[in-house]
Amino acid sequence: MVSTSTEVQQDTRFFGHPRGLANLFGVEMWERFSYYGMLGILPIYLYYEVSQGGLALPKASALGIVGAYGGMVYLSAVIGAWVADRVLGSERTLFYSAILIMIGHISLAVLPGLAGIGVGLACVAIGSGGLKSNATTIVGTLYAKGDERRDGGFTIFYMGINLGGFVGPLLTGLAQSEIGFHVGFGLAAVGMALGLIQYTIGRKNLGEKASEIPNPLPASRRPLVFGGTVAGVAAIVLLVVFGVINPENLVDVVVGAVAIISVIYFVVIITSKKITSEERSRVYSFIPMFIASAAFFSLYQQQFTVVAAYTDERLNRTIFGWEMPVAWVNSINPVFIILFAPVIAAIWTKLGSRQPSSPIKFVLGTVTMGAAFLLFLPMVGSGKNASPLLALAGILFVFTMAELMLSPVGLSLSTKLAPEAFRTQMVALNFLSISLGTAMSGKLAEYYTVDDEAPYFSIVGGVAIVVGVALLVATPMIRKLMKGVH
Repeated sequence: MVSTSTEVQQDTRFFGHPRGLANLFGVEMWERFSYYGMLGILPIYLYYEVSQGGLALPKASALGIVGAYGGMVYLSAVIGAWVADRVLGSERTLFYSAILIMIGHISLAVLPGLAGIGVGLACVAIGSGGLKSNATTIVGTLYAKGDERRDGGFTIFYMGINLGGFVGPLLTGLAQSEIGFHVGFGLAAVGMALGLIQYTIGRKNLGEKASEIPNPLPASRRPLVFGGTVAGVAAIVLLVVFGVINPENLVDVVVGAVAIISVIYFVVIITSKKITSEERSRVYSFIPMFIASAAFFSLYQQQFTVVAAYTDERLNRTIFGWEMPVAWVNSINPVFIILFAPVIAAIWTKLGSRQPSSPIKFVLGTVTMGAAFLLFLPMVGSGKNASPLLALAGILFVFTMAELMLSPVGLSLSTKLAPEAFRTQMVALNFLSISLGTAMSGKLAEYYTVDDEAPYFSIVGGVAIVVGVALLVATPMIRKLMKGVH
């Protein structure tokens, strides 16, 4: 028997919450386990020598690929949201995305060389984007409008995200360092398989609303969309096969594509006759914050590019005579998020109407992120694997504080500023700012070298602070364009 939406919303079988929340908690936890577990070992797999089990790519290209991959995940989140809204519904999109993720991790584990990287990262990127954009949506369908359990349910759900993000790098990193890279990738595949199994068993607990297609694509347009998708995929495959898109320029292609798509999105919304002059003003106000968000994430996402290389070559990872795996550093940030996200949320709640406006929160996040990069400067020149682990943990704490000031605000703000006719597209623009920034984290990493770190950390950190200050100066104008939105 399939549960109805009303039955789901009155369900209290999971610590007072609907039983479906446990299912979504589990699939998201295992997806993050596999995603961050794989990402923790991916950079060093790409640039380590063949004798170390790696692919021996130039380090700049390797870090660029990691950034491009991250950018594709967030770009795929936009595509996944569209597929759910127009074709499959959130529940089925999530299910098929989870299968695709598992296939991707298996490909990384068993296919040799760049073939495994190409197939594996493409599948994981598309799958993670589809799952990311729909799991949160389905959590929302578990609760009736006005249900006071909603915020608590999302809190439990996000704990699953960070639990997976914490454990994943620990286990895959240990497997990689003790046995080998492909065992680490295989462990990520096992994690996703476990998540898929438990999700499949509990699909019936999600209710009918999770399977609804909000804005079905007319049957007459389906052949055109299907044909366009096939042609697009075929074109990308041909460009890769003939070397037009290659490991050296992949990050440039992704940065360019996301930038063009973002501009098109803004133009379509701003020039639409479906929006009022007040709504158009609010869309204009989002442009400088889109830029600030992209700048922020171009630094924040370097946890998986520059910080990964720094951990490998500059960090003293020896603990009581035992060398900590490189990937373990990626587990530091989730711990800080688990500890301090409730604190920051409580502060904003306590301040109420006195809390900083959204543009000021963006300023605080961007400037703090720039300052975090300047904190690397005292360790410049300390020698190979000589930087203190505690110092890097402190820097990652600053990363986390910056994230908590900006990242949750971006999604909320995009919904507040969205015109009635373009609510989904404005949320998509927020994802695109993250996609652009993440891809840029790979592009910037191409300029990083352990032999000349001071200019890199100084310039990148300094530019972020300048962006934040410029946003501060523009805040009065932005507030005016926001038309009353705080």
